[in-house]
Amino acid sequence: MSSGSTKAVYSAIAANSVVAVAKFGAFLFTGSGAMLSEAIHSLADVGNQSLLAVGIHRSQAAADEEHPYGYERAQFAWALVSAVGIFFLGCGVTLAHGIHSALHPEPPGELGVAFVILALSGIVEGWSYWVAHKAVRQSAQEANMGFMDYVRDGPDPMGVAVLIEDSAAVLGIVIAAVALLVADLTGNGIYDAIGSIFVGLLLGVLALFLVRKNKKLLMDRAMEPAAQKALVDIIAGDPTVEGVDDVKATILGASTARFKAEVNFDGREVASRALEHIDLDEAWCRINSRQELEGWLVEFGEMVLNQLDVEEQRIEDNMRAAQPGLKHIDLEADED
Repeated sequence: MSSGSTKAVYSAIAANSVVAVAKFGAFLFTGSGAMLSEAIHSLADVGNQSLLAVGIHRSQAAADEEHPYGYERAQFAWALVSAVGIFFLGCGVTLAHGIHSALHPEPPGELGVAFVILALSGIVEGWSYWVAHKAVRQSAQEANMGFMDYVRDGPDPMGVAVLIEDSAAVLGIVIAAVALLVADLTGNGIYDAIGSIFVGLLLGVLALFLVRKNKKLLMDRAMEPAAQKALVDIIAGDPTVEGVDDVKATILGASTARFKAEVNFDGREVASRALEHIDLDEAWCRINSRQELEGWLVEFGEMVLNQLDVEEQRIEDNMRAAQPGLKHIDLEADED
């Protein structure tokens, strides 16, 4: 988990908590439906981002017998629950209130306080958006992906979720401000209700995007093709390797992955490297019988296997140097 994403989640919780209180106060003062929608929006964001914080905490649990690869995928599950919460609590409640207000419009009251609260909320939400944007951009650079590609297909659901929610919050404030301004200028409360409906629809679209993204991550998603190819090239380009087959590279967490492959090692090259540690002249001098030769060959066979372990470890070190997020590497020697 990126430290920047963690910071973004907790920053968003703090920002939206303050904003939610302010918006509810403005609603009580003005009776504005759009302001109530915005207050519900911010309250939903606090709840959903709290779920993300739970996911971060759970994903950091150590591996055990039941989960030998750890709990990092828990973040995907909690992020999915958060996205569902946005859809039902944020989108559902806001739409229901907006439709009710549209069917029973009321003249707008004094909206000066509402505009002030929206302006202050925009500043706070803008700061939270900036923190999330910075975290996601950093994660995208670390993953060698474009910013929008990372938002759509990147493996970190936490930073992206906060970025999406904060984007919706900033846009929602603009929608609410426009709706309130038109309602104030025309004296018609229907525009306030329309603003609520648009905010609800916005939340619905973004929630469905996050649901789709986290569903894909939960389904044992493969590593990006370019990253997988780079790892295969490291293995295949090694002088002790003749071929690589049955490659399976999957994402475990926001910054970790598992790589498995069958490797056809060049037995002659591995044996040659093992011989570099043997004094052949000394060995030749002490072999005086078939039995001694057999004994030496058995020992040499053990040395070749040890050398194979050394070569595998060297290749794994090269792979981790290229992609530090590789948490588990399983290179199986091909018996063919």
